Amino acid sequence: MDVQAYIESGILELYVAGALGEDESREVTRLASEHPEILAEIQAIESAFNRLGSSLAPSGARFDFESVRQRIQADPSEGRAGTPGVRTLEPRRKPWATWAGWAAALVLGAGLIWMASERQRLQADVQVLQQDNQFLEQQVEATREALADTDSIMRELRDKNISVVPLDGQQVAPEAYARVYWNRDSGQLLIDAIGLPEPPPGMVYQVWSLKLDPLTPTSLGLLEDFASEDDRIFALPNPNESEAFGITLEPAGGSETPTLEQLYTLGEVKKAT
Repeated sequence: MDVQAYIESGILELYVAGALGEDESREVTRLASEHPEILAEIQAIESAFNRLGSSLAPSGARFDFESVRQRIQADPSEGRAGTPGVRTLEPRRKPWATWAGWAAALVLGAGLIWMASERQRLQADVQVLQQDNQFLEQQVEATREALADTDSIMRELRDKNISVVPLDGQQVAPEAYARVYWNRDSGQLLIDAIGLPEPPPGMVYQVWSLKLDPLTPTSLGLLEDFASEDDRIFALPNPNESEAFGITLEPAGGSETPTLEQLYTLGEVKKAT
C-alpha cells in the first residue's frame, strides 16, 4: 500500500469531519492501527480543526465557571433586599461575534470537506483516464499486430509460386465456398474460409489433401477457433503432392478419414502448363 498517496487522497479529512460512510470509516480506523503515519496524520488534522475553531471563536464564548462561583458567594450586604446572601446576576446577551465566529468555523470546515471530496473525485477521474489511455494503447498495439499479419499474408499471396485453388460448395452446402493458396516451394497453405458457415457446437472443419487416382485423402489439419477468427484465414502445412483439396465437417478433434456426407467444399489443382 502507498501510505503517502492514501494520506494525500483527502479521505482522512473526510474521516475527521465525519463525512465517510460506516464501512469507509472502519477501513480508515483499521489502516490507522496498522500504519503510524496514517494515525499521526489523523491526529494532526484533528488538532488543526480544533485550533481553527478556537481561533475563530471569541474568548468570551468560554463559560467562566469560576466567576459565577464568586458571584454566588458574594457578600450578603451586596445582595438585593429580602434576599440575603444572593447577588442578582444580570443576564448577559451572547455577543453576535461569538455566533459569527462559530458560523465561520463551520463554513470553513465545510469548505475543507468539499475540497477534500473534490480532490478525491479528481484523483478518481485521473485514474479512469489512465485506464482509458492504457486500453487505447492496447488497441493500437493489437491493430499494429493485425496490420503486420495482413501484410505478411499479402506478401505470401503475391508470391509468384502461389497456386490458387477455388473450392466450390457441394451437395450438403451448395452456397459454401473457400479458396486455397498453396506455395509449393515452402509447402505452406493459406485457407480462405470466409464462405463457410460457422460450424455447429461440437463440430470442426477439417482440410484434406487428395490424390485422385486412386482416391487417397490425407488430413492437413483443422480450422480451429473458427468463430474467433474474424478474417477466416488459416495457415496449414502441406508437404503432399496434392491433386485436389476438400473441406469436411467433422466431430471435434477431427477424423482419420473424411465424412463424405459432410463434404462442404471441393476443388481440383490445375496442372501447370
